[in-house]
Amino acid sequence: MINIVLCGGSGTRLWPLSRTMLPKQFVRLFDGKSLFQETVLRNAELCSHAIIVSNRDQYFLAVDQLDQINSLKTQFLLEPVGRNTAPAIALACMAVDENDLVFVTTSDHLVKKPAAYEAAVLEAKSLAEKGDLVTFGIKPTYPETGFGYIESKGHDVLSFKEKPDKKTAQAYMDSGNYYWNSGMFCFKAGVFLNELKHYAPAIYESCLRAMPEDLTCSELNIDIKAMQEIPEDSIDYAVMEKSQKVKVVPCDMDWSDLGSFDALFDEVKSEQTEQSNVVVSDQVGYPEPICIDSTNNLMVTQNRQIALVDIDDLLIVDTADAILISKQGSSQKVKNIVAEIQKAQPELAKVHRLVHRPWGTYEVLVDTGGYKVKRIVVKPGSKLSLQKHFHRNEHWIVVSGTATVSVDNEVSLVRPNESTYIKMGQLHRLENEGKIDLIMIEVQVGEYTGEDDIVRIDDLYGR
Repeated sequence: MINIVLCGGSGTRLWPLSRTMLPKQFVRLFDGKSLFQETVLRNAELCSHAIIVSNRDQYFLAVDQLDQINSLKTQFLLEPVGRNTAPAIALACMAVDENDLVFVTTSDHLVKKPAAYEAAVLEAKSLAEKGDLVTFGIKPTYPETGFGYIESKGHDVLSFKEKPDKKTAQAYMDSGNYYWNSGMFCFKAGVFLNELKHYAPAIYESCLRAMPEDLTCSELNIDIKAMQEIPEDSIDYAVMEKSQKVKVVPCDMDWSDLGSFDALFDEVKSEQTEQSNVVVSDQVGYPEPICIDSTNNLMVTQNRQIALVDIDDLLIVDTADAILISKQGSSQKVKNIVAEIQKAQPELAKVHRLVHRPWGTYEVLVDTGGYKVKRIVVKPGSKLSLQKHFHRNEHWIVVSGTATVSVDNEVSLVRPNESTYIKMGQLHRLENEGKIDLIMIEVQVGEYTGEDDIVRIDDLYGR
């Protein structure tokens, strides 16, 4: 069985912790691991290998995180633009044999009962081997209005329901035969493609045209023009709600999509039962919050000290460049905040101060009128694109490692405590030919220091 991992999405409901260039599936929320890593590890014993469906920007995050765990064999399918789940799953199914069983999962869900999860997957596998399209229904624990529901009788699906209002959700829960739609599926690749061809032929045909000829590559890159011609639709609308071959496996695996800070609070609170407040951090040795007469608060922190006095029932998310404060029960409105941020400060919705790149990372230390200061880390054997800028000069100071610097036609080595200067308009490249990380400070000076003031002449990463 092959695990198809859907790795798209921007996780806007967890802003400012989750952003476009570092969505929630890659944020380390639990025990130093990301939800993406947990997903891959959870399915490693059940599947022979994985196909990760991702975009180019998130590909490098996924590769780095896979390198940190003992993951199963992996192939990537890289989408230049997202077209929703039906095309993503179709393209992945076209990359395998029609008789292969595939297990489709998202990369950003939490499962806390692994034995129940495994039992449900094996049950779904048995049904899928008979030619069924199997979905997973999660037994609801409260009347959630943010999920779709599946009405069933045993394994038979009676209907799919849209996200309900509170009263309807409570009625679904009380009936006992409605389940949350988990977004996980199991079926033979060929069975799904045949149903897609029957019910959504335009998606099927355009996906077929978009597939590269060589399917043996570790990275299957979809052409952007061909991808844009694929109609956008979800697997539920395109196939599952229309097919006569759909079955459901009801299960109780302590599942959460962590779709809001309220959901994150509930998960962490269940583990920290002896504490009146709960803390989440992706930093080792973070300063412990100080709370005086304050209870039932979620604090997401990194490096700064948080102190509360006479505060109850709040969600406090502190990152290097943004702070979110919300009443509990209101965090679904964070997506409205993101919509406003995208109008006024689009970069704040897209990236953190610490930005991951295929060659390493950079962290913005100072960004003000006329200049910007960055801390740049280049991994051993990596190099940046050959590029130039029209609006800024750059000073590079090496802190650790040795930099190979190309400026126009000259190449030089810059060692610790040495520096170099790149004039506006000069063609240049930075490379780390050493065996340790290259760490340097970059000072940009100019009338404009935006990230889009880069003209790439040659780039290993296809940007």
